[in-house]
Amino acid sequence: MRSSLPLLFLIVAACEGSKPPPNTTSSAAPPPEPVASARANAPAATETAGELAVGKPAPDFSAKSHDGTDLKISSLKGKHVVVYFYPKDETPGCTKEACSFRDAWKDLSSTGVVLIGISTDTVDSHKKFAEHHKLPFHLVSDPDGSIAKQFGVPNNNGYLKRESFVIGPDGNVKKIYRDVDVTKHATEILADVKS
Repeated sequence: MRSSLPLLFLIVAACEGSKPPPNTTSSAAPPPEPVASARANAPAATETAGELAVGKPAPDFSAKSHDGTDLKISSLKGKHVVVYFYPKDETPGCTKEACSFRDAWKDLSSTGVVLIGISTDTVDSHKKFAEHHKLPFHLVSDPDGSIAKQFGVPNNNGYLKRESFVIGPDGNVKKIYRDVDVTKHATEILADVKS
């Protein structure tokens, strides 16, 4: 027991001696607060990088809807357009969101809005999804995530983040939903296109 005591003392002394001086630590590594605040500001940084913000022109894209309709955002000026991105057909949250739009469709369509749902699913998958749930609006396939990228929507291995964009009749972005609550989103969108 006595012989191990000096050895223990030497190990502790050696470990303490290996710590860098206090001023080296503070200048080499940033404090945790700025890192946290940078993460909190990540969505704003994405909007700046993609230059997508409320009041600015919406990204223009051309696509074919699941029902064969040709869509081009710039040709829809004069109408409200809602572009909503979602992860995958037939998943619980995505089905709930789509069905809430369907259930509010009478009121939504009376405003003349063009509603476009976008995921990386195939056109065939969209056809089945729309038929299964009797969805009366457009579904667009974005297999490589190129449309999502224009809107600054994250693509996680083929699953797009659930985000929505309301485009005004003037072609400018009217509202951005970076976080979507599927239980009330159709009501929010209806209020947006009525105002």
